[in-house]
Amino acid sequence: MIRIDDQSLLEYALGATLYMPATRKTIAQDVISGKLKGLMSMVLCLEDAIGDNEVSEAESMMKYQMQQLALALSQGSITAADIPLIFVRIRDVEQMWRVTHLLGQNVALLTGFVFPKFTAKNGGLYFEALDKINKCQTKPIYGMPILESPEIMYMESRQKSLLEVKQLLDSYRELVLNVRIGATDFSGLFGLRRSPDMTIYDISVIRSCIDNIINVFTRLDSGYVVSGPVWEFYSSERVLKPLLRHGPFTDNLGQAGEKMRDALLNRYMDGLLHEIVLDKANGLIGKTIIHPSHIKPVQALCVVTHEEYMDACSILAESHGDVGVVSSAYGNKMNEIKPHTRWAQKIMIKSKIYGVFHEQHNFTSLLT
Repeated sequence: MIRIDDQSLLEYALGATLYMPATRKTIAQDVISGKLKGLMSMVLCLEDAIGDNEVSEAESMMKYQMQQLALALSQGSITAADIPLIFVRIRDVEQMWRVTHLLGQNVALLTGFVFPKFTAKNGGLYFEALDKINKCQTKPIYGMPILESPEIMYMESRQKSLLEVKQLLDSYRELVLNVRIGATDFSGLFGLRRSPDMTIYDISVIRSCIDNIINVFTRLDSGYVVSGPVWEFYSSERVLKPLLRHGPFTDNLGQAGEKMRDALLNRYMDGLLHEIVLDKANGLIGKTIIHPSHIKPVQALCVVTHEEYMDACSILAESHGDVGVVSSAYGNKMNEIKPHTRWAQKIMIKSKIYGVFHEQHNFTSLLT
C-alpha cells in the first residue's frame, strides 16, 4: 500500500483490516509472497483470537514474524509499500510495554495498538502508556479503541459511557487513529449471532448501539473515523434469498458479470457486500475481516464512484456562498452545498487513498 504520514489521511486508509491470531506461523511469508495482495492493514491478535495458555507462545511468534519482515525489508525482498499497516491487539497495558520491548527497533514496523474492551475507566491507562511510548519513537504509534464492553452495550449506561470515552479520546486525539466496533462481543452479551444471510444491522439490539456510536463519534464536532464491524463468515449454508441484484454485474460485464455474481453467491459473499454497502451508508470507513477472500470486496467498495466524485467536486467548487444548490452532473439529484459539504470533503479524502472509478464502472470491475 501507499505509505501515508498524514494522520488525517491515514485514519481513512485502513480499508479491509485482516485480523489473525499472533500464533499464526506464516504471517510474514504471506506478506512477502504477495498472498495478501491489496491488503491495507492487519491486526496481530494477542487477545480473544488466542487461548489464555498461548500468550507467551503468541508473543514469541509475533516477535519472530516481525523480525522476518524486517529482514526481508533490509534485503530488498520487499519494500515498505508491500507491508500492510500493522497493529497489535493487546490484552492489557503491561502487555503493550512488553511487546514494545520485545520488538526492539522493529517496533518501527508497527502503526499502532488495538485496545480491546475499551472504556473510560481502562482507556486512560492505555493512552497514558502509549503517549510515553511515543516519546521514544521517531514516528507515531497510534491507538485504536474497540467499543465492545457491557457498559457501552447496555442501554442504562450507554450514553454516559460513550460520552466519557469521547471526552477521553479528545484529550489524546493526535494518537487516536480509528474507533472500532466490537459487534461480536456485543452480540455475545445477548447470546446472539447473525447468520451469513443477514447483516449486523438486522440485529436490532446491536443496530441501536451502532447508531449511538455513530451519533457520538462521527458528528461534525467529533470527526472521528469509525470502522465497520467484523464480517466473520466465509462459508455457510444459505437460508434466505441472495442479496445481490443482477444489474451491477451484467450492465457492464454481461455474461462475465453473471458468472462473477454466481461465484460470489457460491462463496456466500452477498451478505458481506450488502453489509459493506450499509456500513458506507452509515458513514463507517473500512471493515474488520477474518479471511483473505474478503480483501477484494471491501477494497472494491471503498473506491469512490465517478458519480460521487463529480458530485463532491461540484459541491466544493460552489461552496463560495453565491449559490445554495446545484444540479448533479449526472442529472439525477440536487446537491445542497451546506448540508453536503462535509460529505464531499470525505469523498475527496477517500478518492486520494482508494482512487475513483472511471465513468460507467463500479466495484465489479475490481472483482474480476
